[in-house]
Amino acid sequence: MLELIVGILLATGATYFVLRPILRPARADGVATASDEGDDPDDDLSPQAVALRALKEIEFDRATGKLSDADYDELHAKYQSAALAALRGDAGRGTGEGRARSETARPSSLVPRPTCAVDGPRPEPDAVFCSACGRRLGTAPGYCARCGSALTSDARYCNACGSRVAA
Repeated sequence: MLELIVGILLATGATYFVLRPILRPARADGVATASDEGDDPDDDLSPQAVALRALKEIEFDRATGKLSDADYDELHAKYQSAALAALRGDAGRGTGEGRARSETARPSSLVPRPTCAVDGPRPEPDAVFCSACGRRLGTAPGYCARCGSALTSDARYCNACGSRVAA
């Protein structure tokens, strides 16, 4: 009879240790909580994340045929300006009134604005890439991906290492 009781206790203990992580997951400090699954990246409500998520969403809707080209162009321009303003940290520049106020207060600069070969002068004074098409701007310094040396604006090959320059 004693062997039966010891066997039942051992089986119950083994079952308890096997099922404990499944029934009640514990944190490293031993305290169990209901929200230990991790953070959901969709819960990020910062202006940068919201604007970038909106751009991804309209890209997806256009690719699946839910959004016409005219609607896409209108929404892309709207969300792109909001994303640029959010990434720069200017909350008021994403709207029309903030932009009008800041442009009228600034005197015209003698420093040349960056220009894109396709889209012309860009409104961002410190831009390296065109905000419309994504191409490297003519005034932006280029660097070799292989050796890191500076390139001329029209270089097809690196003068230092001879590797081909990506477009």
